[in-house]
Amino acid sequence: MQEGIYIGLGSNLDQPIQQILTAINHLRQSRELRIEAVSGLYRTPPMGPKNQADYINAVVKLSTDLSPQQLLTFLQTKENEQARTRNSGHWGPRTLDLDLLIYGDQLINTLQLTVPHIGIANRAFVLYPLQDISTHLHIPTLGLVSDLIAQLQEPKPEMIDTLKHNV
Repeated sequence: MQEGIYIGLGSNLDQPIQQILTAINHLRQSRELRIEAVSGLYRTPPMGPKNQADYINAVVKLSTDLSPQQLLTFLQTKENEQARTRNSGHWGPRTLDLDLLIYGDQLINTLQLTVPHIGIANRAFVLYPLQDISTHLHIPTLGLVSDLIAQLQEPKPEMIDTLKHNV
């Protein structure tokens, strides 16, 4: 099994906290994945258009035998199962966004997938949840999460739930 895989979760539509919790439960119930850790839930302002609700974000660490492309397809299927539509534009509102952030120490750059995820080094809503579950995590080509957080220009997002009762 490939270990050290991190998935970012985000939602700002149709009860976002419940959307995230449902997605985590679906990932947990999957035979293809083994969840190793779940971050807290963070409330963050939207990227891009500001005329939308704040996002709820989290990160899950897992292991799988799925290849990166198979995992991407699996995640997109889970998004669709939770009524994700792709017509709201880049950074538009969504019921669920599942991003493959890190896949072990692999570097991937294809038309469909870039790992580590583009922009990961500048996104507080990704870095703080990553730090929650992997204090000394090194992101390939980018460095330690703690060092990336120290360089952020945006404040720490508000943690709204530790999810300790749901893990």
